[in-house]
Amino acid sequence: SEQHRTTILDSGAQVATEQIPGVASISLGIWVQTGVTEEDPSQAGITHLLEHMLFKGTVRRTARQIAEEIDQVGGAINAFTEREFTVFYVRLLAEHTSLGVDILTDLVRHPRLDPADLEKERQVVLEEIKQYEDSPDELVHDLFTQTLWEGHPLGRSLLGSSETVASLDADRVRAYFTKHYRPARMVIAAAGTVNHDALVDAVAPHLEGNGVPDSSHAPQVPRTAAREHIETRQTEQVHFCIGSHGYAHDDPKRYTLAVLDTALGGGMSSRLFQEIRENRGLVYTIGSYAASYRRAGLFVISGGTSPSNWSEVQRLIRHELAAVREAGLSTEEMARAKQHIKGSLALALESTSYRMRRLAASMIYYNRPITLREIFDHIERVDHDTVQEVAAEVLSDDLLTVAAIGPVH
Repeated sequence: SEQHRTTILDSGAQVATEQIPGVASISLGIWVQTGVTEEDPSQAGITHLLEHMLFKGTVRRTARQIAEEIDQVGGAINAFTEREFTVFYVRLLAEHTSLGVDILTDLVRHPRLDPADLEKERQVVLEEIKQYEDSPDELVHDLFTQTLWEGHPLGRSLLGSSETVASLDADRVRAYFTKHYRPARMVIAAAGTVNHDALVDAVAPHLEGNGVPDSSHAPQVPRTAAREHIETRQTEQVHFCIGSHGYAHDDPKRYTLAVLDTALGGGMSSRLFQEIRENRGLVYTIGSYAASYRRAGLFVISGGTSPSNWSEVQRLIRHELAAVREAGLSTEEMARAKQHIKGSLALALESTSYRMRRLAASMIYYNRPITLREIFDHIERVDHDTVQEVAAEVLSDDLLTVAAIGPVH
């Protein structure tokens, strides 16, 4: 049985825990509901820059002290920025939970945000942007979202651009922090050997506030249309993304899309891998994924191929998509895809970090823990009719957006 408990603090912060018997550790994270969707275009990249800045020290701790305190107990601390939230998390032995709480709440409540640190960290982020721009296989995914959701905040790069990052000064960074890093926008999630009441008692004094509900405007649903964006570059391969809109978190069709995605491009038995790599040897990597956000979602097929094979690979992908639109999936494929999803979910649950992430995302998007049983039920209910319906909506040829980087025009 999945042991979930949730508490809403007076400040509006939510605490959610999942007790996992038989593990020695705890994964603990603070999820701040702010991401690129909250940024002005002129300050693109500020969410990610701020994530870096929080590790540069707090009122009580230097950056080095943060690292040493975690290293001393054999733990790990890290952070990442997503489109709709920023996450700070630790993995520790359960006996050191109070240290984890103390450090994480210190980071998100009392960062120093020193202007001299900002100058150094800005350089680090500018290097990160350059490294990213030198990796066409990663960059093409950003190019795809920008093309799919043209002009919409969801489509923007998490890193921002060199120009916007260079223009962010300490005052703007602090103002952004004050506005967005409020307890009412935070979810504290923990999975492992965790005592819920003790965690609530440990967290509450650090996250005091007036609990005013969040007034942040939900962005409009992005409009999508078939577009193409080719960036000509002298690379050895053409790196590509071909896809279209998917479904938002609150749309049950996303479970059907998960089954379709798995059959088409998830793993070595998938149609695209078998046809384009195994049968024809035209690619080394090809795969697909689906993602959901608050107001929108996407579905993408990505890979890399030689410039001379680029048009053939596109033709084959479109051919596979047309086959699914016309005939759906075979009964055997459907069963295999469902089994694959359930198996990989169950395997992932062996990790406390994965469970912590799942629990936090459930709280952010549904305001309650979503059990594995619920997901399995949704997956089981996918049938030939829903697959055909979703294939018509998502894989339609006149919706497909293409982004590519390589020596082609």
